[in-house]
Amino acid sequence: MPTTGNVLTSPDAGAAAPAANRLAKLALATVMAGAFMSLLDTTIVNVALPSIQRGLGASDTALEWVVSGYALAFGLVLIPAGRLGDAFGRRPLYIAGLVLFLLASLGAGLAHSPAELVAARVVQGLAAGTYYTQINATIVDTFAGPARSRAFGVLAAVIGLSTAVGPLAGGLLITAAGPHTGWRWIFLVNLVIGAAAVPAAVKFLPAPVRHPRQPADVAGTALLTAALLLVLLPLIKGQARGWPLWAYACFAAAVPLLAGLWLCERRAERAGRIPLIPPRVVRQPAFATGAVFALLYFASFTSIFFSLAVTWQEGFSRGALASGLVVSPFALGAIITARKSHAIAQRLGRWILIIGCAMVTAGLTALLLVFHAAGQPEAWYLAGPLLLTGLGHGLIVAPNIDLVLKTVPPADNGSASGVLNTAQRIGSALGIAVVGTVLFGTLHPAGPGAPALAAAFSHSFQAALTVNIGLIAATLALAIAAPRRARRPAAAG
Repeated sequence: MPTTGNVLTSPDAGAAAPAANRLAKLALATVMAGAFMSLLDTTIVNVALPSIQRGLGASDTALEWVVSGYALAFGLVLIPAGRLGDAFGRRPLYIAGLVLFLLASLGAGLAHSPAELVAARVVQGLAAGTYYTQINATIVDTFAGPARSRAFGVLAAVIGLSTAVGPLAGGLLITAAGPHTGWRWIFLVNLVIGAAAVPAAVKFLPAPVRHPRQPADVAGTALLTAALLLVLLPLIKGQARGWPLWAYACFAAAVPLLAGLWLCERRAERAGRIPLIPPRVVRQPAFATGAVFALLYFASFTSIFFSLAVTWQEGFSRGALASGLVVSPFALGAIITARKSHAIAQRLGRWILIIGCAMVTAGLTALLLVFHAAGQPEAWYLAGPLLLTGLGHGLIVAPNIDLVLKTVPPADNGSASGVLNTAQRIGSALGIAVVGTVLFGTLHPAGPGAPALAAAFSHSFQAALTVNIGLIAATLALAIAAPRRARRPAAAG
């Protein structure tokens, strides 16, 4: 399909190009609102756990499920929802998922028991995964050329911003509404955003493109769901339980299921059916490398906010608001470079990933040196390293998504986006599991009292940060070794 400017249009739409560009920008703003809400809800709840425990009398197990139930449901639904978007159109799936997310947010905010809250969080996760995976595909469907790269740059900025400001927003809401009921507002605030986002989605998102009805890949969906459950559940719960035997058994059981999934998808593709995960896409070196890159990178960077928040609050006895403020330089850096990442990527190609990973590695190494030298540093000591880390982050996420999805046939955009998003979620869970194990496994205060606890947390944070640096170094090595040229996508079918 030809392009007018930077937006995909029909051949006779030249005169309507300015209106099409404006509509595309409004569509982008609409899906960014949804992306912000879904990612914010992965981090904002962490600072609200003490408030939830006081307000509902929740047990430690219930609090674990408030966090992990959302993450688990989110990860499970991404790929099936992406394929449904390919079949029925992005807009219906996006709107349905967004409405369900808002209803679940209302249920969470009005919950009267821990069980009600956990149930609402699981539904929230299913809904968020349903509409989030439509975002990348909507960008690919709507934009072309430099505009597509700019749109992914906006998404990268939103990812960095929502991840970093979650603790800050949670701290502000709990401080304003009180320690016993403030937690309710971290869910109810979604309704304010959603009141504008749902009508905007109905009005501005592109009309769905209908495809011939195909039988559902039931076997592939069942195998994928079971395999992801066996991978994600121990990653989310294993560290808190001391890595029991069942966690390793789950990992082992996932291997034959993944092998069976691959065989099932190959058989479906050869038979002319539409598989849940098209093997022709996964076999492309650029796509496979990009998905592994996404997994490694999200493992390396998302866990930093977890370990830093725990250290800052539990180790250094700082408040939730202070914990949120300390990571704000990262968000600032991510916004600055993500907005320009498209222009840099046009000039540098895959080198932008190498430069971004090198900057993140340098920023985390500087952060490690600050903690090593100061022990219990003041917040402003962390500003420079976190700013550099954020600047590097802004050069990574959007260009990787753009470079990978350029290799995918248009009919498989939804499924491919689901695979990439699932890789990011598995990476996040893997990073938190590994880094959390190191953080708490090395935590041995020399004696009673706040100074001993702070010193122990500082030591453990440095050990955990060393793992983060190792993960980002592995990501950098993969970026250097990645294929420099990607094959053009072939038509599906």
